[in-house]
Amino acid sequence: MKFEEVNVNEIDKNVFDMIGKQWMLVTAAKSESEVNTMTASWGGLGIMWGKPVAYVFIRPQRYTKEFIDASDKLSLSFFKEEHRKMLSYMGTTSGRDEDKIKKSELNVSFEDGAPYFDEAEIVLITKKLYAQDMSEEFLLDKDIAGKWYPNNDWHTMYVCEIEKVLVDKDK
Repeated sequence: MKFEEVNVNEIDKNVFDMIGKQWMLVTAAKSESEVNTMTASWGGLGIMWGKPVAYVFIRPQRYTKEFIDASDKLSLSFFKEEHRKMLSYMGTTSGRDEDKIKKSELNVSFEDGAPYFDEAEIVLITKKLYAQDMSEEFLLDKDIAGKWYPNNDWHTMYVCEIEKVLVDKDK
């Protein structure tokens, strides 16, 4: 195995760069033969309920949401810059339309029931703790609705406990 497990406190990357600039693949499975993923650049890492957590936001029309809702686990995979084209493809192509994982030539592995990609640099294996549909009624800055939700396709927010951090030994 090319990964080693490290303590969550050993993540030595800037979280704002990891999520907002580097992007991530959010991946879940309905079964070992049914896996889907999507690129995300919204989210966060932090502490909630005394646990290290990841905050993930998924729009209702995304095919990956079906997989996230069907599973207790999901992974967040972060890649080196050389994978930018693949990340762009994964964010603009739906798994409903084609087998984008196969087409991208990524290799899926499983850790504690969560699928992830062997080509990643860092993988967070997470367990869902909380899910809530976002709504305009709770916005304090009403300008957000018009800018980010003109179609009223509000994200579901997931709070996921980070159970394992896998880091590429060759990074």
